[in-house]
Amino acid sequence: MSAPNPTRVSKERSRRRSTIILLAVALLLVFGIVLSQTSFDLPFLNPDTNQQLLFFATLSAVVFLLFVALTFVLARNLLKLFAERRLGVLGSKFRTRMVVVGLLLSILPVIVMFWFAYGLMNRSIDKWFSSPVEEVRADTHAMAELLADYATENARSEAQAIAASPETQRGFLGHGFTTVVSEFRQHEHTLQGGFALALLDGNAEASLAVPAPWPVLKPVLPLAQAANQRPAQFAWGGTEYILASAPVGAHGEILIAMPLPPKFSETEKQVEASQKRYWELAKQRRLVRRTYMGLLMLLTVLVLFAATWLALFLSKLVTRPLAALAEATQEISRGRLDHRVEVRAADEIGDLVRSFNRMAEELESSRRQVDMSARELAEANDALEQRRRHIATILESIPTGVLSLDARRRVTHVNSAFMRMFFPDGIEPRATLTGAGLRDLFPAELLEDLELLLRRADRMGTTGSQMEMPLERAKLNFAITVATLEHEGQRLGYVLVFEDLSDLLRAQKQAAWREVARRVAHEIKNPLTPIALSAERIRRHLERGTRPDAASLEVIQGCAETIGGAVETVRALVDEFSTLARFPTAQPQPANINAVVDSTLAMFNGRLDTIQVRTQLAPDLPNVMADAEAIKRALANLVDNAAEAMQNALVREIQISTSLVDNREMVEIAVADSGHGVTQELKEKLFLPYFSTKRRGTGLGLAIVSRIIEDHHGSIRVEENKPVGAKFIVELPIVPQSIPDPTRARSEHA
Repeated sequence: MSAPNPTRVSKERSRRRSTIILLAVALLLVFGIVLSQTSFDLPFLNPDTNQQLLFFATLSAVVFLLFVALTFVLARNLLKLFAERRLGVLGSKFRTRMVVVGLLLSILPVIVMFWFAYGLMNRSIDKWFSSPVEEVRADTHAMAELLADYATENARSEAQAIAASPETQRGFLGHGFTTVVSEFRQHEHTLQGGFALALLDGNAEASLAVPAPWPVLKPVLPLAQAANQRPAQFAWGGTEYILASAPVGAHGEILIAMPLPPKFSETEKQVEASQKRYWELAKQRRLVRRTYMGLLMLLTVLVLFAATWLALFLSKLVTRPLAALAEATQEISRGRLDHRVEVRAADEIGDLVRSFNRMAEELESSRRQVDMSARELAEANDALEQRRRHIATILESIPTGVLSLDARRRVTHVNSAFMRMFFPDGIEPRATLTGAGLRDLFPAELLEDLELLLRRADRMGTTGSQMEMPLERAKLNFAITVATLEHEGQRLGYVLVFEDLSDLLRAQKQAAWREVARRVAHEIKNPLTPIALSAERIRRHLERGTRPDAASLEVIQGCAETIGGAVETVRALVDEFSTLARFPTAQPQPANINAVVDSTLAMFNGRLDTIQVRTQLAPDLPNVMADAEAIKRALANLVDNAAEAMQNALVREIQISTSLVDNREMVEIAVADSGHGVTQELKEKLFLPYFSTKRRGTGLGLAIVSRIIEDHHGSIRVEENKPVGAKFIVELPIVPQSIPDPTRARSEHA
């Protein structure tokens, strides 16, 4: 995984940090300046004019410097963006659009705000220093003075009224100050919560509602101002008072302290301070205008800078991952699948980056898998090639002929044994057979049988038969096995295996004839023994020369019958051998199998009286290819064997049925009996020549039946009959014209 350049990343972070710090400082300064100027009540600022001039001058300089700095940064960003666009830097066009959109969205409101604020500022400053404002300021100051004079005059009038009263005069003349206190009480409600003192030579002689003793209160009271008839104010216990005095005689004095409204003194001081600040601001009117103008321009540039910076920042959030993705795409296109995008993002761009990295990881994993698969495929190809050569060597070495066909029944491969078997002269080159059809390899008399086997293989998967084919020098006898090639339900073709049976059949014939000779000698020898013995007994009786008596005649008659029976046995044996030796070649023709069954049963009329014969013949069966007479002989043999098998059975019943085999173009004939049945061991030998379960049987009957069925390309088998007995099942093919050709059907469908 490639890592980003650390120097470039460090510079980018440093530049971003500097920009953020500058923007934050500018915002803080502007916020502080605006906040301070809205109140004009800075703690470090006193009413001194020189300090205010210095403050406004410094503020103007700071505003100017910030304005220049922000303008420089804004211009630098715009120029840099313009240069990147000219150089074709990836993402510069998008950043330009973002900046233009940001400026367009901000500059119009900023201009409107600037002119509105500029006009509002001018009008506000003009109103601050207009004539109505000055009149309000003067009236406020005059009102404050009038309130102070009114309170002072009210307190002075009260003091003079008390001092001029007769009771007060008598008290100061030596009649006691109780009269003075009595006078104070009479004016208690006019004091409005204040207090009164009667002084004589500076000492308090009488008082009313005094908040503290005279020695404590005396330092606080502005006695000199009250004596000079000037406004005298003081505070005690959180309450502000106005003090007034009136002389009584040469050495006496009445002091009246009346409370002022709450915060009266503080309000008066604020009015005076405001008046002072107003005059100072009036003198600095132009400087204030210039300062606010600078602040407005600074805010304008700051807004434009913020809009530009925000547009650049937002565009970088998009263009930086896109640039990294573009670079990563180029790296991956060059084959560096280990390259990854290192961009931190939490939005949809981050999802895109993570998806790209996952895609790169999957591509890298896929490449590893492809490389591994390529190696495994190469190894598999080598193994397959070795296996192919091995199989080819085996096919070329085996003595069995192999012919492979494709789904269209065209030749794809033949081995050497096939060439030696069917082309012994070597005239036909093997290469010319590839792509040939069956018509190009086999004579017409074999094509029908081969087509039948191929159709059987389509239904059953594997089938076989024995055939013979005339060659130029001899007749070829061979066994053929046909198997279909399928993969996942798709038909790929066929494999035909040919085995030369000529030598085997020749040896079997020799062995069969030797066995026939041995059996003939044995079978003929058996009846000759009773013939010889009977003839010897007749000869002895005849040698007596006398007329035979009744006993001799009986013996001679028995011997003659024995000789006749033995001769019949020899004749039957000779007939069986003649039938086997002169077995006629079957001539299959379309035939109705139900009619053949009925004709066979007609042969047994009157001979099966003690046996119940039942037939279940299926209607509308298709015709079969059969030699009717040969099939009749075979069925007659089966019926005769069934009748003999039930000689000692309690229930003697023969059932004959015909049916069409499901999914196969075959007709089934079943002959079932209720005899003693057939064991599994006997089933394997039942159709062999000279094997018989009868005591006097020749063992050729079922062999002849099997030969007849094989000549009709059918099959015969024996099964158990439920609940008792045996069942012989014969299957014969129906007429070929009624069998659909799968190849022709597929081609017509296509």
